[in-house]
Amino acid sequence: MNLYRSRLSRIGADGHELSAHGTATFPLACYECEMTDAALPWHWHDEMEVNVVQEGTISFAAGSGKHTLRAGEGLFVNSGVLHAAWNAGAAPCYVHSFVFHPRLVGGDTGSVFWQEYLSPLLAARSMEGAALRPDVPWQKEALENFHQANAAIREEPPGYPFLVRERMSWLMYLVSAHQLTQPQPSEKAQRDARRVKTMLQYIQNHYADGITVEQIARSASLSASECLRCFHATIGITPIQYVKQLRVQQAAVLLATTERKIADIGAQCGFQETSYFSRAFRSVQGCTPSEYRRRLG
Repeated sequence: MNLYRSRLSRIGADGHELSAHGTATFPLACYECEMTDAALPWHWHDEMEVNVVQEGTISFAAGSGKHTLRAGEGLFVNSGVLHAAWNAGAAPCYVHSFVFHPRLVGGDTGSVFWQEYLSPLLAARSMEGAALRPDVPWQKEALENFHQANAAIREEPPGYPFLVRERMSWLMYLVSAHQLTQPQPSEKAQRDARRVKTMLQYIQNHYADGITVEQIARSASLSASECLRCFHATIGITPIQYVKQLRVQQAAVLLATTERKIADIGAQCGFQETSYFSRAFRSVQGCTPSEYRRRLG
């Protein structure tokens, strides 16, 4: 059972990531990501996520929290939280990610694991995300559990799924036990996040069209200025910048999974001019569409 793969996300109608993470019998997926600028666009999923930087420096945003992580440091992201990541430096950045459904460690919703530990964590608005740094004792222990689970997945000793589940269960206990140390997001921040999710739904449905800020704003019953403020406050970029990133991300999936012509892929994703598609793709991914396809081949 090979759990490791590269991460090519499919983002759904409301920013909800549609890619399957793991299987029904073992709901955990492992990813090795080489991060480029905005390599992981804003999205959310029902699964929890743990990321650990292997090399370089990464900027990671989870909900209202912003984190700069270096090699050896990590981040827990709670279920349903908007998040994104990008390379924060000029050097290559590599990240290992575990994306897993809470039932991996909690089992049935009636279990003591779910009721006493996972349920409070899932409901805690103060726990959108938590940095994991080796200079904090409990966070160092959480990182050690991640590395032990990672080693078991790579080496696949007999019965390794039991070891993976054990290590991830203890990691989640540590996060759950320290959830109250996180600041509570304001009502305004939570309201803005809900509005942004609504606008992401509109963008996903229309990203291939020539959409405007005014149209995006109307989808959430907002003025254009309030739309811009919400996007800036929640995800730090403008709606149009997000549209470009989403178009490039969707194009990257098609470049990796189909043999269609590059110009056709660009047009399908909202880039009517091939030259602009190439420039936009390079600005986000750090290479042209043709270079990206060659790297994958």
